[in-house]
Amino acid sequence: MKRARLPLLAVLPVAFISFVVAVPFVLGDHPLRWESGSAVPKFVRQGQDAETPAADESPEPTAAAPTGPATAQVPKVDAEWKPGMPQWGVQIYWEDNAASPEYLDKQARKQANYLVGLHANSVSLSFPFAVGGKTSEKVSPSNKTPSPERLARVLGIFHDAGLRTTVRPLLDEKASLDVKAGQWRGNIEPANRAAWFSSYQAFLAPYFKTAQDTKVTTFVVATELNSLEGDTHWKALVDAGAKDFSGEIAYDANWDSYVAKRISMPVDHLGIDAYFPVKVADDASVKTLVNGWNTWLNKKTAGSLPDITISEAGIGAMDGAYRAPGDFTTKRAVNTKVQATWYTAVCQVVQERKMSGVYWWSIYFDSDPNTAPDDNVASRLDFAGRPETEQAVKDCFTSGYAGPGTAATR
Repeated sequence: MKRARLPLLAVLPVAFISFVVAVPFVLGDHPLRWESGSAVPKFVRQGQDAETPAADESPEPTAAAPTGPATAQVPKVDAEWKPGMPQWGVQIYWEDNAASPEYLDKQARKQANYLVGLHANSVSLSFPFAVGGKTSEKVSPSNKTPSPERLARVLGIFHDAGLRTTVRPLLDEKASLDVKAGQWRGNIEPANRAAWFSSYQAFLAPYFKTAQDTKVTTFVVATELNSLEGDTHWKALVDAGAKDFSGEIAYDANWDSYVAKRISMPVDHLGIDAYFPVKVADDASVKTLVNGWNTWLNKKTAGSLPDITISEAGIGAMDGAYRAPGDFTTKRAVNTKVQATWYTAVCQVVQERKMSGVYWWSIYFDSDPNTAPDDNVASRLDFAGRPETEQAVKDCFTSGYAGPGTAATR
């Protein structure tokens, strides 16, 4: 896929940038990603906590990686995604636990069946990797990183269901950083950036090949790495990936970075992990929430955003969540109406701004999406098993939105 130069717009005034970046940390609105869990912002190619299986399902660890997906039939999506159609999707977060191939097949089919039941046409498979610390130069698999072979097995089952697939490595803060000291993936500062990018490129290489072999549509080369955005080393890394993977290469920016600064990344597409805070009461209307989102988006540009995908959207089903939708840790009183109304509003924004789609965060690979979450232990952001939110998702995915249309040739 050829990636041509695309224009970027100027940034916001310095005072505003300082306010946007600082306020979330002071007021607690910055997305907390510690749970095991531009007017037209196009991008420049320079120079061109998961649950464990239930007791009766506990698998035996396997030493050998499976060689391919199971062939058991799964239900098919309503209509397979084609370019120009909206991506109606869910983020599946997978922390591998050395489960047997049979268990992987069973869980992948369970998740695929659930997504088909929501009328989704897309899935993004996020999985963790590790670094040695905030200033470390080394990137490596963790004990929860699925191997390329096991990843291929799960992707094969998603393909059997007709789902558009995205592969999305995600730096595991809990395993890599001192989160209590305020460290997160967006503020890592490798002591030697060249060494870090070389290590990251080596880590990604087999996953790019797997993505090509399994006909993945999009490979997200990185997510929420605010401090490394625009680094010149990205070009070599993306070029290397493009030699093995012919599909779309993307980058997913955190919402604060998207709003606050110019993002220059040598990729085909931008996603936003969109946790825009809207400081309104719990009984706020869909219209009020839509207006709140548009206030944030309009700081970059008004009108259509066909080159933007909401790569993550979600909110806790609890009181007070609109003020900090990315809070992954707090457990206030359950309020399912808050969550369902937010989902409806986000879907309306996606359609009105002619975006390319939305992926809801998230379902853990090992969970049963057909079971209501245990609110004593589960994240309030869990939406699977909450009927009001599930209905909002179904209404969104069957809304009739035709999508942004086929993107211009790059």
